Amino acid sequence: MVQAEATRQISFIQAINEAIAQEMRRDPKVIVMGEDAAGAAGRKGKEDAWGGAMRLTKGLYPEFGAARVRDTPISEAGFIGAGVGAAATGLRPVVELMYVGFFGVCADQIVNNAAKMHYMFGGKVDVPLTIMTAMGAGTGSAAQHSETLYSVFTHFPGLKCVVPSDPYTAKGLMTAAIRDNDPVIIFNNRQLMGFTPSGHVPEEAYTVPIGKARIAREGADITLIGIGYTTHLCLQAAAELESRGFSAEVVDLLSLSPMDDETVLASVRKTRRAVIVDEDYPRCSIASDLSALIAEEAFDYLDAPPRRVTPPHTSVPYSNPLEALYVPTVERVVEAANEVLE
Repeated sequence: MVQAEATRQISFIQAINEAIAQEMRRDPKVIVMGEDAAGAAGRKGKEDAWGGAMRLTKGLYPEFGAARVRDTPISEAGFIGAGVGAAATGLRPVVELMYVGFFGVCADQIVNNAAKMHYMFGGKVDVPLTIMTAMGAGTGSAAQHSETLYSVFTHFPGLKCVVPSDPYTAKGLMTAAIRDNDPVIIFNNRQLMGFTPSGHVPEEAYTVPIGKARIAREGADITLIGIGYTTHLCLQAAAELESRGFSAEVVDLLSLSPMDDETVLASVRKTRRAVIVDEDYPRCSIASDLSALIAEEAFDYLDAPPRRVTPPHTSVPYSNPLEALYVPTVERVVEAANEVLE
């Protein structure tokens, strides 16, 4: 009798941390930088300290030392710029931008340097830079620490943008990002940070391909498209719709740039209906981009216009009751799906 392999469950944070550690062991050119990335480790009594604001780098300093795990000043322009320079000169930096809302003070380094160097130097310079950043509302962190903003970065050629939805995809996409020769931004939703689902996360290193979506649930009547945390809203909504007699397919987008247009279009052409669930602001968003894609490339297949479920076009409120009204919910996804299915 063959014994089934035990399911290995780890949290989202542990998955990111494990991916970084394994790549640092595999490749001595991988380094880590960020605010509290080492957590003041090296000082007396601080041999294994904070590990960054999100604990993503905890435990790396004792193994890899100060040469490869570096605390930085509170100067996003400085340490993102240092990461770009290190990448262009042969290293593979992993740099933590604490919150995506802080990108305004390092936008030049990301969009004018990291994104354009390979192109401007005729392909002679690679920029294997990984930027990991926290995003997402629903944690009571107010307007400057709760934005999503991934759509901003997809506007710029030369940047790859990925959004993991669970520990398995977090580890696989983080590994793929570090190994990629282009700059990759990995957007980690804070509501998923402590998430430990039932899925298996292999202990060995593996990659989840950048540029590919996945079908998280197969269905026939409607396509629900999720991004990161909203994939879980889509899965819960699909279960609710099933109880009402409808079969919903769930697409977990995973990669925003490059985007897997074909998986999205194949699903919509099959189900003939689509609801897109996006945490970002609604104007010039991924939801808007997908709606345009579906309307232009699958119009003749549609039985109803695509619907978007997004926050309102306003800053994230600090008040808990207002924030609960701000974020997309399962109820709103089901309501939108029912309208499309009528």
